Amino acid sequence: MTDTNLLIGSLSNDLFRVASLAQRGSNKAASRFLIEAKRWSKDLEGHQVADHISRLALDISSRDSEDISLSSAEQYLMYGVLLQNYALHNR
Repeated sequence: MTDTNLLIGSLSNDLFRVASLAQRGSNKAASRFLIEAKRWSKDLEGHQVADHISRLALDISSRDSEDISLSSAEQYLMYGVLLQNYALHNR
């Protein structure tokens, strides 16, 4: 597994956690995983990936760590699925 795929997979997992915790109402825990997701996305910005993955990383990096709502959780879930598919199918 390449470093890029590891970053993408880690970001995807944290985004799934954010979405799941936000849906359950655990905003403090979701915020903590969003901080971790932002760390992965900043690391990912320096790698060569498809344009849509770069845009996702930039969007996540620019989010406020307290941006935990049901609508943002849905977006994080969608991002997680897109990132996971990219990591699995673009080796």
